[in-house]
Amino acid sequence: MQRVAVDFDGTIVENKYPQIGEPLLFAFETLQELQKRGFILILWTVRSGQLLDEAVAFCLMNGIEFYAVNRNHPEEHDCDYFSRKLDVDVYIDDRNLGGFPGWEAAFQMLCPDEPLTAVQKRVLKNYRKKSLIKRIFGK
Repeated sequence: MQRVAVDFDGTIVENKYPQIGEPLLFAFETLQELQKRGFILILWTVRSGQLLDEAVAFCLMNGIEFYAVNRNHPEEHDCDYFSRKLDVDVYIDDRNLGGFPGWEAAFQMLCPDEPLTAVQKRVLKNYRKKSLIKRIFGK
């Protein structure tokens, strides 16, 4: 199974740090689909303390429980050999070279032989409709 480190601010949600921004299009739907396919997801973020607790709680409220948070394994402790660089196969982060391509592209990169799911198609259709209304009426 592939291990994937996922950033929070600017990747799962809009970057409004230290507040929590709105979820990015397809973020939680894609993370749920990846978990269904056996990917091991690790939250990898600069947040700590209460801000980290809030981000983890926000993800739980949106249906995502990460295997570990800022660690390779949930049982790791700071007193163990601890590195902020995780032992993963892929990092999904808005700060990578070239920027974050969006969750639709991330899903297609990780699951190249699979079409968009029905949930992703429905969300995209609603997003496009909402975007058109916003462009016309500015709301």
